[in-house]
Parts: sequence; structure tokens; C-alpha cells
Amino acid sequence: MAKADYEKMLKRIEKNLVKHSKVTDGRFELPPVDVMWEGQKTYLRNFAEYPKIMRRDPAKLLQYLSKEFAVPAERVGDSAMFTGKRDPDDFTRLLKIYVTDYISCITCQSPDTRIEKEKRIHFLICEACGAKSTIKGKYA
Repeated sequence: MAKADYEKMLKRIEKNLVKHSKVTDGRFELPPVDVMWEGQKTYLRNFAEYPKIMRRDPAKLLQYLSKEFAVPAERVGDSAMFTGKRDPDDFTRLLKIYVTDYISCITCQSPDTRIEKEKRIHFLICEACGAKSTIKGKYA
């Protein structure tokens, strides 16, 4: 095989890889945080959207946010109510950490994962590449 042909094939493969990764990254985007304050309470008005997009249990996500903020939280319809005033950037930061720790595949970074429990250990199983990794946190 000539060197020129080989380089053409590499460039064609590289283009396809770049296109594929852009589709994957654009497909999984978290909506902007919609926060409302009422007295000393903070309402995350679009809370219900996040578990649907993440394909995770809403109770576990609420428990995670509650523990990270160290305040009580509860579901109120499609929103979540937190004691105290919280900045929208704090929610955004915590949701990104949750995605990194409990959703994204460690091997291929795909958001197409599910959680399985074997005995007392939770595993993150990637539906894209098949990787299986343990989850270190307790909000799986």
C-alpha cells in the first residue's frame, strides 16, 4: 500500500471519528438550571428534567443534592425544594460532578450507561462499549 493511500485513509477515519464524537457530546446536554427563591427556600423548578435525561432514579439524585448541600430537600411536583438560599451555579457544578461520577463511562465517556447492583457493590455498565466499573459513591 502506498504511503499516500494510507494517509488518505487515516484522514478519512479521523473525519468520521470527529463527527461521531460531536454527535455524542451534543446529544447529552443538561438543561440550564431554573432556580426560584422563596424566603429561605430554594426551588429547583426543572428538577424532573434531570433524572429523565440522565436515566437515573429521581430519589437518588435528590438524595445526592441534599447531602452535598448538607440541607434537607424534598420533591414538590416537578421541582425540588432545598432549605436555604442556593446559587444556580452550585446546582450546575454538582450536576456536572454527578454526571462524571455516576453517568459517564470511564472508558469511552458515553452517557449510555446503567447501574447494576451485585451483592453490595454497584457497577456502572456502559451500553456503548460494554465496560464495567465500580461506583465509588453511594448515590447510584
